[in-house]
Amino acid sequence: MYTVTIKEASREFTARERIAFKDTSNALQLDNILGDNESLEIVPVDYVILDVVNGADNEQYEKIIVIDSTGTKYVTGSSSFKTAFMSIWSEMVAETEPYSITIYKKESKNYKGKSFITCSIVA
Repeated sequence: MYTVTIKEASREFTARERIAFKDTSNALQLDNILGDNESLEIVPVDYVILDVVNGADNEQYEKIIVIDSTGTKYVTGSSSFKTAFMSIWSEMVAETEPYSITIYKKESKNYKGKSFITCSIVA
């Protein structure tokens, strides 16, 4: 059985919003839309961390959805992106003015030919 639960969120969402966030099929997959040497700039307004259990394999993993100022949802299972994003979010959550982040792939120093997704705040 495949189950999805909301593990953490940036705010309290309505029941309708919670149900919508558990369905990632209408979110843009960062892993698929970012090519090498490409970046994406967004203004994050909310996030949701999902706990996913794929019963067929008994595999458990997390996905993070970031919602931008246009309402677009971006999703990834990248732990490096989640770590970088949550660090930025925790610092900026008290700020009143909007900010943007750049999401990009970066070549791994440990694994030749591999890259990972991360993000940085736009200065």
